[in-house]
Amino acid sequence: MKIIVCIKQVPDTTDVKIDPSTNTLIREGVPSIVNPFDMYALEESLRLREKVGGTVTVITMGPPQAKEALREAISLGVDQGILISDRAFAGSDTLATSYALASTIRKIGAYDLIICGKQAIDGDTAQVGPGIAECLQIPFVAFVKKIEEVSDQTMRVERMMETGYDVIELPLPAVITVVKEINEPRLPSLRGQMRAKKYEPTLWTSSDLDVSEERIGLKGSPTQVIKIFTPEIRKAGEHLEGDPEEVADKLFQRFKEAKIIP
Repeated sequence: MKIIVCIKQVPDTTDVKIDPSTNTLIREGVPSIVNPFDMYALEESLRLREKVGGTVTVITMGPPQAKEALREAISLGVDQGILISDRAFAGSDTLATSYALASTIRKIGAYDLIICGKQAIDGDTAQVGPGIAECLQIPFVAFVKKIEEVSDQTMRVERMMETGYDVIELPLPAVITVVKEINEPRLPSLRGQMRAKKYEPTLWTSSDLDVSEERIGLKGSPTQVIKIFTPEIRKAGEHLEGDPEEVADKLFQRFKEAKIIP
């Protein structure tokens, strides 16, 4: 089975700062990690390879420093890493990103399964996985919590829902996005770490891919961020004490003082 995993390098911080002039994340000086949800996608790809055989190729799009994310994937045991890096991709929204990744997958050639984490922690859109499937015109299932069975032409998965799960059988090739309930990611082996230290990922630029300049970067991004701001911190609420009738009277008076009621 030929498996492709799409990962993303994200800021390793909850203190995200925004450039007010460009409305984009300030990444300079901020340590980066592999998107946590993508680690479950990597682990599941390795388990599938161990079960049915095949290869695992990992791709990511980003600046040159994103090769470190690929090296981390190599340390876990994947076969190949490909970095898509070009200033032409700068400013890509989820649509342009999906298009670029799908174009990369087409260049790779034959594949059976594409696995992504359910979403990235910096954007939280959960749109790139289904976007890739749409670009490639292949089946897609989100929120996969278990892969029950895989054959040469089909696979059966459990899709997590709010009140349980669905069992879905879909033809291959396909795209799935996985949730953290699917597995427990492994730690890299010493041999894997040594291989990753020397590993140089394959680098492809926009000129290496069959892409339209009108569909990548800012030109290919119909989503435009007009304004980003930090919400105002609201003062702590007031705790009313007493029996129910007293609390109701106090609450009524507060509503009148705030002119919520006449």
